[in-house]
Amino acid sequence: MEQCACVERELEKVLHRFVMYGHQSEERLDELLRSVCELRGQLVTFGVQDADLSVLSQTMAQCCKNIKETVQLLASRHKDIHGSVSKVGKAIDRNFDAEVSAVVAETVWDSPERQKYLSETIVEHLYRQGMLSVAEDLCQESGVVIDMSMKQPFLELNRILEALRMQDLRPALEWAVTNRQRLLDLNSTLEFKLHRLYFISLLNGGITNQLEALQYARHFQPFASQHQRDIQILMGSLVYLRHGIENSPYRSLLETNQWADICNSFTRDACALLGLSVESPLSVSFASGCMALPVLMNIKQVIEQRQCSGVWTHKDELPIEIDLGKKCWYHSVFACPILRQQTSESNPPMKLICGHVISRDALNKLTNAGKLKCPYCPMEQNPSDAKQIFF
Repeated sequence: MEQCACVERELEKVLHRFVMYGHQSEERLDELLRSVCELRGQLVTFGVQDADLSVLSQTMAQCCKNIKETVQLLASRHKDIHGSVSKVGKAIDRNFDAEVSAVVAETVWDSPERQKYLSETIVEHLYRQGMLSVAEDLCQESGVVIDMSMKQPFLELNRILEALRMQDLRPALEWAVTNRQRLLDLNSTLEFKLHRLYFISLLNGGITNQLEALQYARHFQPFASQHQRDIQILMGSLVYLRHGIENSPYRSLLETNQWADICNSFTRDACALLGLSVESPLSVSFASGCMALPVLMNIKQVIEQRQCSGVWTHKDELPIEIDLGKKCWYHSVFACPILRQQTSESNPPMKLICGHVISRDALNKLTNAGKLKCPYCPMEQNPSDAKQIFF
């Protein structure tokens, strides 16, 4: 973050100089324009015949001199800005390593199958973001074939989200009613939230919408047992409709952040029904890479300085553990208490007869003459009796 702050400071200096240059240039050019207009006015008023030619010559010379000095001054200041812009580039080179391929295996994308997976991941991300035309172009250029059954849910999801951003609840309500049972199986409250927000939008219309709001309140009947308190608050707000909800104890109902919340709720529940993660896998991978890359660059430099060959073989594991924060915790992780290493597919956790769990590598190292003594209890056992466990 310190590197970003350094570059940002240099960039702010450049932007400040650009703004100042614009203001100063505008002032000097306006001053010149006024001077030229005054001179032109004098010539029109008195005429060239009536004017003293020597005075006119001096005035014209002075005007030309002012124009030349202004142009030179502005050019000089513009040249200084170029120096500031070059400092931004130097700050980027100084604070960031331009060569990051050293921490990536050169053959990582050589396989056509992996290239296909990468293209499909990018296409899915573009569909999620509603960039349908870009996704179609990528499919044509990369040769990736996306089934319509995969594409259609994203089209519908983006259509409904776009309507919600325009504060149109009807498409989302239709979708929620169609998928009511599946949403109930997920213990989702999305349909009630949509009806609640529609009712609040009617309250925003004032006393003229009172009858329509009362009629719409019938939609709350299926949710009465679970959301009784919320429904009571909504119905109580009708008492203050004549004087304005914004002037009543129920003014919190009109908070504008509810539209952002309903978009997030819809995205979360819709992705759950589609069997998708809420966040794009590409976005998560990119964010994780941004956090991990500085650490990997540092460890790579240390390895090269100390000439520690063989520490990092570019396989399916990293040379050190990198903490990405709780936001990136998606499943349980087991670290062997003997070897202090995280287990993997090639080195899975193994449960001993006594109930203790160690990694397969530790199991093999502790085996002696076909027998294994648990490192945590005195129980001896046959290593073949250990069973692999899955988290």
